[in-house]
Amino acid sequence: MSIVVPAYEEAQSLPELADGVRAACEEAGLSFRLWIIDDGSRDETWEVVRGLCEDDPRVAGVRFRRNYGKSAALAVGFDRVQGRYVATMDADLQDDPDEIPALIDKLEEGGHDLVSGWKKDRKDPLRKTLPSRFFNWVTRLFSGLPLHDFNCGLKVYRRPVVKSIDVYGELHRYIPLLAKWEGYDRVAEKEVQHHPRKYGTTKFGVERFIQGFLDLITVVFLTRYAVRPMHFFGSMGTVAFALGFLVSLWLSFDKLVLGHPIGDRPLLLLGVLLILFGSQMFTTGLLGEMIIRPRMEDPSTYEVAEATGLADEAADVLEG
Repeated sequence: MSIVVPAYEEAQSLPELADGVRAACEEAGLSFRLWIIDDGSRDETWEVVRGLCEDDPRVAGVRFRRNYGKSAALAVGFDRVQGRYVATMDADLQDDPDEIPALIDKLEEGGHDLVSGWKKDRKDPLRKTLPSRFFNWVTRLFSGLPLHDFNCGLKVYRRPVVKSIDVYGELHRYIPLLAKWEGYDRVAEKEVQHHPRKYGTTKFGVERFIQGFLDLITVVFLTRYAVRPMHFFGSMGTVAFALGFLVSLWLSFDKLVLGHPIGDRPLLLLGVLLILFGSQMFTTGLLGEMIIRPRMEDPSTYEVAEATGLADEAADVLEG
């Protein structure tokens, strides 16, 4: 298996983390490769990573020239992983490596694609836990995934899952939703132990919740309408145009039949604006369909899980 650990200024934590991963995997009989992605740290993190790599060939490291964020670190790690399973965890020692074998067991027992940790007894201050609970509630509401802790760093995947998803920006919070979009919808959750931070301070501020909400809108749109933009823009455009048309129809009746003046009525402006807005949304949907059509017509766009009868197909090709 491969274990991906994004690290940003966690020099004190990494030796203890590597020891914990090594002990947990060896006890469970798991062969592993530990990938530590240094996200542009300014402390001694990279020197520590190099020392760990020299001491144990099962440890590998990648260093960013500057800080790109957790999603970028995971993306680079996912691009390099091998093995049947892929695990992710944070570098601050709040995630327990001893939970990895149990997560793999749950992954296999239920035939799941990924298992996400749930920090039910979270060892963080209220200023972090309360906004996080609200964030998770909103994400459950919009995504339809019944997970309690989307942002838990401790997760285990089957390798094809991480090879199929694109993680960028701040989308690491929504990896289960991204996986579901790619067809890996067998998602499970397991309670995991959470430890208080031992070294340093948290690298995340209040702004991450604002960014997280914006990213949620992005993910919901991408997962539901990326391949059918006309359904999104066209629906809004049709409703707006219909309302504008009805308003204009009523004003025309009021003017031509009832004889009332309509030139100074705000309702006239509303009707015109609704018609214009509806037309623009409808046109935007058509342009979106034209943009994605070449990609959708390419059969390689669609990921094939498995195929059968290929021997007969090969024989037909040879005979032809």
